Amino acid sequence: MNTDTELDLSAIMAAGWATPADFTPAEYARAEAFYAAMRAHDTRLLALREQAAGLIRQWTGREPRDVGSLGTRLNLETSDLDLGIGYPVADRDHLMQALADRTTFLGERKTSFSTTRLVFSFILEGVEVDLSALTEEDFAVACRMLDQIAETMTEEERVCHLWVKHLLREQGRLDDYAKWKLVTYARFCPEFNWVPIREKASS
Repeated sequence: MNTDTELDLSAIMAAGWATPADFTPAEYARAEAFYAAMRAHDTRLLALREQAAGLIRQWTGREPRDVGSLGTRLNLETSDLDLGIGYPVADRDHLMQALADRTTFLGERKTSFSTTRLVFSFILEGVEVDLSALTEEDFAVACRMLDQIAETMTEEERVCHLWVKHLLREQGRLDDYAKWKLVTYARFCPEFNWVPIREKASS
């Protein structure tokens, strides 16, 4: 795909956000077309997400929430699924045992200055599903953040954000790409340290 652009990506990165005011009409039209093309993948991904959520409920007894790009409608065509649950820290050994034969344990990651989450992964119909087990308090914060994104982030902002994300990935600016994936979370919940589960160039 042609990744020539009229956008000043470095300036957008410095600003930490993108709006239609940053775009020429022609550039925004390209971004809208790309956004619409990405939405064509949603039906399959949403069905897989429901399957994954059912397995997680069965394994953990907890209700998962989409904490990744599909949930915020900022996913690319190759995006994986990222789900989260709240789970008591005191019972993490039990969770590890429950998931041991069903998932791959990716490790423990910092979520805030004082808390961590456990991260697991499994494959469902060729799509990778990452599961984060947060503290119950952090999960509640994450859900409030995601609710706020859903309620207040406009479709125009999603179009702009996804186009910048696409351009950064296609141009090989992977450090900027990794940072850009997190700006939505930082904007709506700056106290939440939603660091990447791992280095992934596809989400």
